[in-house]
Amino acid sequence: MTPRPVSRAKRGLCLRCGVAGALCALLLYGASLYGASLYGASPPTSADDARPVTAILLIGRAELPDPDFADSVVLVMNNLGAAPAGIIVNKPTHVAVAELFPDVKRLAPLHDKVYFGGPVEFGSVWFLFRAATPPEHAVQAFDGVYLSADRELLLRLLGRAKPMDGLKIFIGHAGWAPGQLEAEINRGAWNLERADSEAIFNGKSEHPWPGSQHPERGASPVL
Repeated sequence: MTPRPVSRAKRGLCLRCGVAGALCALLLYGASLYGASLYGASPPTSADDARPVTAILLIGRAELPDPDFADSVVLVMNNLGAAPAGIIVNKPTHVAVAELFPDVKRLAPLHDKVYFGGPVEFGSVWFLFRAATPPEHAVQAFDGVYLSADRELLLRLLGRAKPMDGLKIFIGHAGWAPGQLEAEINRGAWNLERADSEAIFNGKSEHPWPGSQHPERGASPVL
């Protein structure tokens, strides 16, 4: 999988980390959120600014050579950049959402985990959420589901009575070079399914990340 820039819906919710690519390092070295776009692109002010949306779910075979993508379910969108990009939605990490927001005491009882969204821009924080109307600073993934990296929007969602209802938070994302994904699909690396909110927010087939294939990234953070 080739890293590709993703600029839409991004107002720079990101984690500073001492050792890029290691989730435990993101926490051990004092991960914090800040608001600055890595690519300097102007984000849409609402989901209506995005071009017509096509979103699918890719189901990765267990035999895929890249362990980050084996057994993965990836929501892939066409409105994030020049090439397909998406979020792996079924690989929870060992890190609780509350650990990303230690100052928000009301989140402490939550057991929900941050998910591994993909190896591209591993320090960035993204989130998928349900919404009845198009919110600002987000792009539509498909009907009723939106993607964003906006800090203020995420904090508003976490301030609800049920903060994780219809919300998933991710570190990093997935990306392909132009033509790469089509070639992988033609080789049989992926099965395609219709994008469905139940599969994203209530899916039961989860594969914790990092797995045994990544011993160097498998240690739980020491906080």
